[in-house]
Amino acid sequence: MSSGGGKRKQKHEEHEEHVNHERWLVSYADMLTLLFVLFVVLFSMSDVNQKKFAQLAQGLSQGFGSKSAAFSGNYAPLDGASNNAQVVQIDPGSNPGDGSSGTEGLNQKQKEAVERAIKAEDRKKASANAEKAAKEAEDLKAIERKIADALAAQKMLGSAKFTIDQRGLIVTIVTNEVVFAGNRAELQAGGEKILNAIAPTLAGLPNSIEVDGHTNQLKARTTFYPSGWELSAARASTTVRFFTDHGLPKKRLSAVGFSDTKPLIDPKDPRSIQMNRRVDVVVLTQLTADQAALLPSAAGEDGKLHTGQTTAEYNAEQKAAAETTTPSTTTEHTTTKTTTHD
Repeated sequence: MSSGGGKRKQKHEEHEEHVNHERWLVSYADMLTLLFVLFVVLFSMSDVNQKKFAQLAQGLSQGFGSKSAAFSGNYAPLDGASNNAQVVQIDPGSNPGDGSSGTEGLNQKQKEAVERAIKAEDRKKASANAEKAAKEAEDLKAIERKIADALAAQKMLGSAKFTIDQRGLIVTIVTNEVVFAGNRAELQAGGEKILNAIAPTLAGLPNSIEVDGHTNQLKARTTFYPSGWELSAARASTTVRFFTDHGLPKKRLSAVGFSDTKPLIDPKDPRSIQMNRRVDVVVLTQLTADQAALLPSAAGEDGKLHTGQTTAEYNAEQKAAAETTTPSTTTEHTTTKTTTHD
C-alpha cells in the first residue's frame, strides 16, 4: 500500500516540474506579437499618400505667396522614383544674409545706371517733399491772415507775433499785464479778448494745437507757485481750458510749461523782460518729419518773428506786384514792335 502510494506521489511531482519548464513559451509569444504590431505600425507610417502630400504642398505654396522649389517640382523624389525636382538659380552676386543688392556681378556701366536710378529716385522724393512743404507754408500763412484779421478787428493786432518753423505756425502772445497779472495764471480781460479772437479760426482747423507757457529770465520769487515751471505750465493750462470752452476739442489740445529755458530774444536785450514772458499757441503741421524740416526755408521771411499780415494787406501786396510786372511786359512788346518796323 505504502509502496503504491509512493509511486503515485512521484509521478505527480514529475508532472508539475514539466509544466514549469514550458511557461517561457507564453512570454516569448507575447514578445513576438508586440514586435509584429510595432513593425505594422512603422510600415503604415512610412506609406506616404502622394495625392494628399501634393495638396499640402500646393496649400503651403499659395499661403506663402510664391512657389517654392521644394514643392514646385515632381513630388516623386520623396520615394526615389524620379529626379524631376526644379532647381532655382541663385545670383552669385547677392547674399540673402547681408541684404546686398547683388551689383557685384554687374559691369561698370550697369553699376552706374543703377546709381543714377537711385539718385533720380532720391531727387524725386526730395522734390515731392519740397512741394508739400511749400504748399503747407502757404496754408499756414492763410491761417495767419485769418487770425490777424480777427485781431485787427479788435484793434489788438500788435498783441501777437507770428513765426513759421518746423513745428508749424506759432502765434506768440506776450503775457504782459494785459494777459496775465504778475506771478498769476488767471486770464485778465485783455487776455480773454485776444484768445476770443483767435479761438474761432483754430476751432475750424484739423490740426492739433499745442500751447507753450514761458516765463522771463528774472529770478524774482514766484509768490503763488513753487517755481517758474509751475507758473508757465499753469498759464498754458489756463489758455487750453479757455480754448476748450470755446469750441476746440480736448483731444486736439496740449499744454506745456518751459519756465525760462526757451527765451524768445536774448536775455541781455532790455525788451526780453517783457517779450520772453509769453504764451505760444502752436498750430502743429501735419507733414512728416522730413517734409516739416523744409518748412522754415519754404516760409522764407515768414520764418522770422513778424507782425501778422491781414488779408487786406496781402491783397494790396499782390496787386502792387502785378502792376509792377505789367508795365515791364508792355515796354518789351513796344520795343520789339518798333525794331521790327525799322
